Formats: sequence, C-alpha cells, structure tokens
Amino acid sequence: MRTFRTMWRSFRKEDDGASTITFVLFLPLFIVLILSSLEMGRLLFRQVMTERALDLAVRDLRLGSWVPANATELKRRICNYSAGIPNCMNEMYVDIQPVSKTTWVPMNATPTCVNHFLAIQPNSIFQLGTSNDFMLIRACTKFYPLVPGVGLGFALGKDPSGAYSIVAASMFVNEPRPGN
Repeated sequence: MRTFRTMWRSFRKEDDGASTITFVLFLPLFIVLILSSLEMGRLLFRQVMTERALDLAVRDLRLGSWVPANATELKRRICNYSAGIPNCMNEMYVDIQPVSKTTWVPMNATPTCVNHFLAIQPNSIFQLGTSNDFMLIRACTKFYPLVPGVGLGFALGKDPSGAYSIVAASMFVNEPRPGN
C-alpha cells in the first residue's frame, strides 16, 4: 500500500500531460470554426456569383440588346454568366414581372425556389412588360451545405431536402422600344 501511495503522490505532482488536456478540449472548437469558415466562404462565393450573373443578364435586358423568348432562355443566359454554380439549370428558379406604377406592389416576400420533392416544378412568372415598365427580376438558387451538421452548416435555414437558398434580385426599367 505504501508503494501505491508513493506512486499516487508522484503522479499528482507530474505536469507532463497538462498541455494535452487543453489541446483535447479546444480541438473540437477549432474544427467547428474552420468548417464554419469554409461554409461561409462557399456561401458568400455563390451569393456573389448569383448576383453577378443576374446583373449581367439584366444589363442585356435593360439595354434591349437581347429579349428572351421564355423563362428557360432567361435562366440559360444567367447560368452562362455564372461561375461556381453547379447544376445551375436544375437548381435555379427565375421570376420576372413588371411592378405596377399605381400600387407599387412587388412580388410576394418569399421567393419561389426549386422544390426537390416535386416531380414537376411550378412555372416561373415570366412577363417581360412593355416600354418604360418598371421590372423586377428574382433568381433563387439551391445549394447543399458542405458539412450540414456542424457549425454554420447546422445553423443555416434549410428546406426539407437539406438545401439552403440564395436569392438575388434586381430591378430595371425597360427602354422605350420602337413603335411604343
């Protein structure tokens, strides 16, 4: 018993593993911080790329150099301008419509996005308006988090499929067209 007490006293006085305990306690926090930083970087990159692509497509619309025939053609133009948006044609939903100059009521507050649980997606609102119409265009893109159960990936508002939405919107006035 005396040897056991001697070993216990010498064990209590040792401080060789003190830094290991601190490392083990703080390592999960640093991993969560790193994963959240990666997720935030991906989110911000995709937000910027979605807004940039929408702005470039809206520039073509605003100047009248291009008039899309349907919502798919508009979405294809936006996807061609985008970089870093995987599977863009299947993950993006685009609405465009004029805003009434008498009531100033824009689109509804919640954007329509792709719903992965529906076999057939709802139709896009596609109204190009006439000369001098005040137009509102909105694009909603779905993305899946890198690590959905950790840090920012856990805190993001997600739909039932586990994807989060990025929404970009823009407004412009249709240029006067000949004959109007």
